[in-house]
Amino acid sequence: MLHIPATKSTPEISFSEEFHTLFITGESYPENTFAFFEPVFEWLHMNLPGMKKFNLHVNISYMNSSSTKCMLDILDLLAKSSQAGSDVSVSWYYDQENDRALDIAEEFEEDAEVPFEIIALKQVL
Repeated sequence: MLHIPATKSTPEISFSEEFHTLFITGESYPENTFAFFEPVFEWLHMNLPGMKKFNLHVNISYMNSSSTKCMLDILDLLAKSSQAGSDVSVSWYYDQENDRALDIAEEFEEDAEVPFEIIALKQVL
């Protein structure tokens, strides 16, 4: 089971066994990004090889450059799992009012070697 609660500067990260989905939600600018994401990488290395199906759902409103690097590393792990025969997909959610968020999603989509869907979210007041 993987669950890391959100803080002011870190996203919530949780895995749903029922839906075979890893959720990353919130903002990501921890003081030590690599230390924060280390348990996620350990969990992926241990669990991803045995999964036939795996979805990644990302809804990050802001991330710093080191979080971007960690996200690219996660996408690389997913690509390797896909190449090994797993059914892997990414759903990237962004605020449709934020053009920069769409640009970032599209940059990740270019780097992803797995099916990648960009989904606009409308802010509800």
